[in-house]
Amino acid sequence: MRKSKNILQPKKTAFSFILDGKCERWYLELLKQHEKLNDKNIHLEPKLPQKKKLNDQFELAQTLAKESEKVFWVVDFDNILKETQEAKKGEKTPLQEFKELYNKCKDNENIVIIVNNPCLEYWFLQHFEQTSKYFATYDKLEKPLKKHLPDYEKTERYYKNFYQNIYLKLKPHLPTAIKNTQKLGKLNFKNPQKGMAEMYKIFNELKIST
Repeated sequence: MRKSKNILQPKKTAFSFILDGKCERWYLELLKQHEKLNDKNIHLEPKLPQKKKLNDQFELAQTLAKESEKVFWVVDFDNILKETQEAKKGEKTPLQEFKELYNKCKDNENIVIIVNNPCLEYWFLQHFEQTSKYFATYDKLEKPLKKHLPDYEKTERYYKNFYQNIYLKLKPHLPTAIKNTQKLGKLNFKNPQKGMAEMYKIFNELKIST
């Protein structure tokens, strides 16, 4: 029996995303739209997990890594630090749990962990100014961010504004943001209260020119 030369192999999803919240999803949807990633046969699939427990997100990353070239697990670190401070004495803290999962992911080259500390807005701030200052929450970051984006708000209406959405507002400053955030270094579990924004990894992996 002759074997067909045209057997179609299942295609892998190029890139998958596990996200903490809606702001990350809106931003990535705009990135996909304006960088015309569909034209390059790159499929972005932002995913918002039904359960936001760290282990659930880790398991989802492991599953998606089997069908994706890269899985980006985007983590807002302020929630982990806040829940760690609130943990009962003697219990494993969210920070300890994340460290274990973080180290396990090192064995899978298809998984890229992206830590924003405190949150995505720290990445936005780096488009305008270089800072390593630590902000424990978005509320403390809001004032310096609004020096540059005075009308900023965490709504889909703002992000996807018809006249100028947030991606187009930030795009001219993208090289600055990448340069600034790369200088911040890697996550240090011994000193977790450190400003970080690792969104630049996405642009490097997608080879988006700046």
